[in-house]
Amino acid sequence: MSGPPLPGQQPSPQQMAAMQQQFAMEAQKRGMTPQQFQQWQRQQMENDAKKAGLTFEQYVNKLKQQAYEHHMREQQQMAQQQVAQQTGQPQAQGQGGQQVPITPGAPDPKAVALAKWLRGQDLKTRTCILNGQRKDMFRVKRALRALQSPAYKTACAKNALLTPVTDTATASETFKLLPLSLLALRVSKSDPHEGHNHGPPPKPQKRVKGLWTVKIEQQQDISDDLHYVWLYEGPQWKTKLYAAGALVLIMAVVMFPLWPVTLRIGVWYLSMGMLGLIGLFFAMAIFRAILFAVTYFAVPPGLWLYPNLFEDVGFFDSFRPVWGWQEEKKKKGKKNKDGTATAESKKPSKKDKKKTSETPTTTENTTAASSTSGLKNRDLKARIEEVEDD
Repeated sequence: MSGPPLPGQQPSPQQMAAMQQQFAMEAQKRGMTPQQFQQWQRQQMENDAKKAGLTFEQYVNKLKQQAYEHHMREQQQMAQQQVAQQTGQPQAQGQGGQQVPITPGAPDPKAVALAKWLRGQDLKTRTCILNGQRKDMFRVKRALRALQSPAYKTACAKNALLTPVTDTATASETFKLLPLSLLALRVSKSDPHEGHNHGPPPKPQKRVKGLWTVKIEQQQDISDDLHYVWLYEGPQWKTKLYAAGALVLIMAVVMFPLWPVTLRIGVWYLSMGMLGLIGLFFAMAIFRAILFAVTYFAVPPGLWLYPNLFEDVGFFDSFRPVWGWQEEKKKKGKKNKDGTATAESKKPSKKDKKKTSETPTTTENTTAASSTSGLKNRDLKARIEEVEDD
């Protein structure tokens, strides 16, 4: 079915017939004849023209221009959707549920201001893997909550680039600025081996708990449970500053022969002091190992000097306490379904064996006597019995 005629273009007979049929249906809905409906419609347009401060002809031309712009906008959106489907470009959801293709280019200043503000908020981001790189991922509902918070209203009063938000709908429209400017895109969890022709790995690979491998979705929808990943890294002045500092440090090391004599002597003493500390650390590690080996046999279970020296603790906590006994690992006995422990859990420990071995032998005799008291003594000596003749 052909669309409405453009301004300055004569309608075809099919378009005229369709327009007359639609006009008659509208009049029938209101209980009027086509002539009455036409007069009523003209009267309404005249009233609207008076309210707008225009003549009837100017108001009609304005309506025609708006219809023409709306038609051209729809044609442009349809063409962009076809191009996006062919090239596989991500699309963002626009007003009315229409999909708007995302075109690369300079980001919108409003989107950049919004990204800067949201990056400074606690969105409970988590690290994910996108195209082999670590990125920060967050849920949409946390960003929408932040946009409806009093802190965002205060920021809008200070920054004119931030879009004001009144409810959830305006918060969603404001959030759409991020995918449209390629500052944040919707992602979903994916298999890192998806699309590969090789089989499953021979050994299960270690995967960090909670670390997702994600992929970018074509449809950039807005929903509470969806995940987005940050592509906006913010100002890179820290990275540039670190790079400049590393370059200056390398140049200073390379130009060491040109340093003043006093500085070179100071560096020599400093390096000797560092080597002394490293040597002292190794000597302490060897001494504590020897001390533990001696006390393990002399005073079990063994004594450690600085027991937290190689533990995953802070620097000062590594030297607290000064000494401590070796902690014995307790073996948990397996339980059957009825709750009774198995035979492995009932095995006596080394201490129990020592205690039982140190008890007097009289206990063994008494236990042996008590065990044999209930049995009858039998005479097992060989003997000859005489049988009397009848």
